[in-house]
Amino acid sequence: MLNSFRIILDNMPHGVALLDAKLRIVLFNDRLGELLQVPKVAIGFNVNAKEIASQMRVDGQSPQLWLAHLLTRSNPLHQEIAVGGRMVSLISEPLDGGGWLITCGDISALASMKKDLADQIGRFDAALSNMPHGLCMFDADKNLLLCNAAYSRLYDLPEFLTLPGTPLTKILDYRQIAGNAPARRDTYFDVVVEAALKGSAASQNISLADGRVIKISHQPMVNGGYFATHEDVSDAVCAEAQIKYMAGHDPLTGLPNRTLLREKLDRELAHRGGGNLIALLCLDLDHFKDVNDTLGHAVGDLLLKEVTERLKSCLRVADNIARLGGDEFVVFQAGVQTRQQASSLAQRLVDAIGETFNIDGQAIHIGVSIGIAIAPDDGDASDVLLRHADTALYRAKSSGRSSYCFFEPSMDANIQERRKLEVDLRQALLMQQFEIYYQPQVDTSTEQLIGFEALLRWNHPERGLVSPADFIPLAEETGLIVPIGEWVLRQACKDAADWPSQIRVAVNLSPLQFRSQTLAHTVVSALTESGLAAFRLELEITESVLLIDSEAALATLHHIRSLGVRIAMDDFGIGYSSLSYLRLFPFDKIKIDQSFIRELGHSKDCAAIVKAVVDLGASLGITTTAEGVETSEQLRRVREQGCGEIQGYFFGKPQPLSEINDVLSRLSAGAALRLTLSRKTAG
Repeated sequence: MLNSFRIILDNMPHGVALLDAKLRIVLFNDRLGELLQVPKVAIGFNVNAKEIASQMRVDGQSPQLWLAHLLTRSNPLHQEIAVGGRMVSLISEPLDGGGWLITCGDISALASMKKDLADQIGRFDAALSNMPHGLCMFDADKNLLLCNAAYSRLYDLPEFLTLPGTPLTKILDYRQIAGNAPARRDTYFDVVVEAALKGSAASQNISLADGRVIKISHQPMVNGGYFATHEDVSDAVCAEAQIKYMAGHDPLTGLPNRTLLREKLDRELAHRGGGNLIALLCLDLDHFKDVNDTLGHAVGDLLLKEVTERLKSCLRVADNIARLGGDEFVVFQAGVQTRQQASSLAQRLVDAIGETFNIDGQAIHIGVSIGIAIAPDDGDASDVLLRHADTALYRAKSSGRSSYCFFEPSMDANIQERRKLEVDLRQALLMQQFEIYYQPQVDTSTEQLIGFEALLRWNHPERGLVSPADFIPLAEETGLIVPIGEWVLRQACKDAADWPSQIRVAVNLSPLQFRSQTLAHTVVSALTESGLAAFRLELEITESVLLIDSEAALATLHHIRSLGVRIAMDDFGIGYSSLSYLRLFPFDKIKIDQSFIRELGHSKDCAAIVKAVVDLGASLGITTTAEGVETSEQLRRVREQGCGEIQGYFFGKPQPLSEINDVLSRLSAGAALRLTLSRKTAG
C-alpha cells in the first residue's frame, strides 16, 4: 500500500511536501524540487523549510516572505512566483494540530493566457477611452452594461449615471433636466425597436433639445440587449442642408431655381385634381439689359432683389415662384378654376413691375412680359408646359412688351418640324447616320490623359451635324433613346478596345435604358463582344435615373458594378436629392456640373459648393471630376479645390474617332501621355 502511494506521489504533476509543526519535511516528491529549482540534495526527510527557502531560485521575490508566513501565521497562503522562467503556483495550507501542506504547480500557460487577456482588456479599454464617438451597451432590460468617456461627455453625465446597472430611463430623465434629451423621446426608442426587429444594425439621426443632431447606430445582441454608437453629426447635417439649399436656390434672390421649380411642378402635376387647372407663367423683364449696361451689374442685382419682392407680394401663399437665371422668372398657380384667375395674376404682375423702382437714389423704369400655359390644356408635363409658356412669352415680347399672352397651338410653328425630325430620327440608326465624338478626360495633377467621354452626334443628310440638344430630348420622349443608347454603348466599347490599356471610356445612360430591364445584359454583351476590360468602362448617370423605381435602378447598378464597371454620378450639385443617393450607392466618381465651374471665379457660393462636393467625395473615397473647364484660370481654381480629374475645352473639344486615334498614336510615341497636342486642336 505504501509502495503504491509512493508511486502516485512521484508521478503527480504537482510538487507536494508535508511539513510538521516544526516545519520539518515529513513527506515530499521530486516534482517539488524540480518546480522550485531546489537541488535534490537539499530536500529530504526532516529537512527544515528554512533550508528549502534558502535554496529556492525565485525571480524577483524573496522566499523569506513565504518562510515568515509559515513561522508566524496560521492562514492559507496562495502565491504566484517566477522560478527559472516558469510561473509557479505555490499554495501553503495549514493543518490541524500544526504543520503545513505545501503544493506547487506549473501555471506558465495559464499566466500567459491571463497576461494576454489583461493586455487585450487594456487595449479594449484604451480603444473605448479614445474613441471619438460615444459607445454604450445595455442589457435586455435596458440597464447599462458599460459606456465610454465620450458617451459621458456627449451628454455631460455625472459619474453615478455611467455605472453598470443604471437604467436607460434614468439617463434620459437626467438628460431631460440637463436640456440635451431627444427632442422626441419616442424617436430614440424607434431605432432600438427597428434594430431588434431587423436583427441587424439600424441607425437614425436624433435631434436633441439643445439643437444638436446625434447619429445613433444600434446593433442588437443575441441576449436581447444592444450596443450603440453615438456620433455628433450636427456640423455635417448643417453642411448637407446648406449644400442642398444652395443647390436648389438662386443665391442672389433666395428663390427656388429651375431644378427645384421642376420638382415642385412635377409634384403638383402628379397630384392635380380632375377639375383643377395649373397655370404656368414665364416672366422676362423688359429693358433689364439696359439697366445692367448703363448702371452696372451691382445695380442690376439690387433691382432683381426688388423685383423679387414685388412679384412675391402679388402671389397667394400657395403660389410658387422661381428664378431661372438672368432676368427670367417663373410663377405657377395650382388649384386654378378658370383661365381668368391666371389672367388676373398676370395683370397684377405687369402692373407691379411697371411701377418705378428706386435703387440707390436712381429712378428705374422696366416692365415684364409674361407667357402663360395652362395644364392640362397645354400639356401635362413640366417640360411641355415650360416650353409652351416660353413660346407664349416670345409672342408677348414681340407684341409690344409689358403684356401677357396665353399659349395657343398655332403659335408652335415647330410642332410640324418636330414631327419630321422624329421620323428622321427613327431612320438615323438604320441609315448609320450617328457618330460618336470623344472628349478627353485628364488627371488634374499630372495632366495625363486617363480617358474619353463618348458624345453622340447626328450627321443628318440635309441638316448637317444636328446638336444633341435638338434630338436627345426627342429621343427620350419617343423612347428611341433605348436602341440609340445601346448602339452608343456597343460602339464605344468597340472603339476603346483598340486604345492603350490604361485609357477608359465613359458612356452616358438614360433613365429609359434602366426601365428596359435589359441594361445589365447589354453591358455584359458589349464588353464580351468588344473584348474591353470591364474596369475600362465607366457609365455616367444623373439622379433622374434614381427618381423613379429607385430600388430596381439601384439593383441594376449594383449588378453592373459587380462586373468591375465604374459608375459615375453626372451633373452633381444641380439636383435636389444628389446627396441622399450617395448614401444609397457607392459611386466611383462625382462629376461636378459645369455651371458651378463656370462661376468659380465670380461666385463665392459656387466655390463653396465645389469645395463641399470635393471634400464630401474625399471622405467617401469618391473621385471628383470638374466638367466644363475652359480656361487656365478655371483649371487653377479646380486644382485649388482638390478636384481629381478635369474635362473641358481647355484640354480638348469632342473629336471624331479618326482624330482621337491619330492623337493617341502621336501621344503613344512620346514620353508621356500629356495632352499638348489636344490643346492645340482645342484652339
